[in-house]
Amino acid sequence: MSNIDKQALREAAAKVNSGEWSYEEFNRLDLPGGAHIRINGRDAIYCLKKPVGGVEQSRAVTAFIAAFNPKVALALLDENLQLQREKDAIEAVALALRDDMRQAREKLEAAERSMAEQSAIVAAAEKLVRCKGRYHSELNYRALAKLFGVITPDLPPLVHENVHYAEAVEVEISALRQRIQELEARVIVLPQRLSPEGYHIDEAYMVDDTEGEYLDRDAVIDAIRAAGIKVKEL
Repeated sequence: MSNIDKQALREAAAKVNSGEWSYEEFNRLDLPGGAHIRINGRDAIYCLKKPVGGVEQSRAVTAFIAAFNPKVALALLDENLQLQREKDAIEAVALALRDDMRQAREKLEAAERSMAEQSAIVAAAEKLVRCKGRYHSELNYRALAKLFGVITPDLPPLVHENVHYAEAVEVEISALRQRIQELEARVIVLPQRLSPEGYHIDEAYMVDDTEGEYLDRDAVIDAIRAAGIKVKEL
């Protein structure tokens, strides 16, 4: 049902008396097999004396009109509108999660590129430092190595020596990889699909249906939160 059809049905239902609708059958000499609909106890609709399809079909049509009255139609339209809003909210969460994963991948790729560039710089600097450092004292050798970020395994380690830049980059890359794994591991298990059943306002309810178009809002929110994703309710 399109949005235009839903709006037209809502406007039509809103114009009709939404009181208590009832269906009754009767038999008279001039109208055998008759039936009528009452609204708040007053007659509103009669079936024809000689209806197309016979009395049985005429009564069935009249009974359906009484069951699917304006109050039921408006209730179903409101429920459909709420389910559509919940569907839109779920899609928004999915899009946000996809953007989060994309940004994490971009950071990982940038970190890997930076590490590759730094590796090339470090290799060149290490070659220069080792070539020049052999002609200087240990103190100058260490200062030159620190300036260019070169590890000096040929010198005894200092107690408070700083962590090399490449090691820090590797730590960041490891953290990003872990973050991506956590995001990709998230699984949202949606609840059973639902479909409306019953036409009278006192009988309308939702039933499980593998091909249904609806989901229970609270069950969907619980499923999203169970996957570790925050949900902000408007």
